[in-house]
Amino acid sequence: MPTLDIMKYSTKGKNLHLRVAKGHFATSNRHSNYYIDVVSQKSRLTEAKAVAEELRSYFYFDTIVDTILCLDGTEVIGTCLAEGLTKADFVNMNAHQTIYVVTPELVNGQLLFRDNLVPMIKDKHVMILAVSVSSGKTVETAVDAVKYYGGKVSGIASIFSTVEECAGLPVRSVFNPKDLPDYQTYAPNECPLCKEGRKIDALINSHGFSKL
Repeated sequence: MPTLDIMKYSTKGKNLHLRVAKGHFATSNRHSNYYIDVVSQKSRLTEAKAVAEELRSYFYFDTIVDTILCLDGTEVIGTCLAEGLTKADFVNMNAHQTIYVVTPELVNGQLLFRDNLVPMIKDKHVMILAVSVSSGKTVETAVDAVKYYGGKVSGIASIFSTVEECAGLPVRSVFNPKDLPDYQTYAPNECPLCKEGRKIDALINSHGFSKL
């Protein structure tokens, strides 16, 4: 089975690890010199809990959350985050409240909520949870969808982000380029690795990688 040489960096959290491979990688609209592997963090409960606990610290005290909108297969993290945000605590704005955890459908590049899900968005404070925020296009689409269906975006959270702001809102992430000082991302026509003639090692997206 094709694989990449994944490097694993430990962090302050017991079950919180940064897994990366260095090379030449391409998404649908960007090239980068690192692949950030988040598959275990989306799928393994102990790691999902660790990610959720780290994200919870950004929103626990001053953010109202009625609904967590999960992008890129982050439902396990979203469920753990909802549980953490609803813990009984007099300083927690979401204590004793139910938080919906929802996933939109993608139809012709647009996010769609079926009629039975719309009440979980309309007039609700919605947190957008993504795997990563780089170009910001996916998150911007989600922000537009929440507004279209009558909701209010109360926060943006991700495992990894190269930006501090998206769609006019701060992005809170577990990891950022400070954890990878030489991390770079480029528009395809500006990629220096392509200009050097380096072949792409793998196509990557939120589901993983496919070696070429």
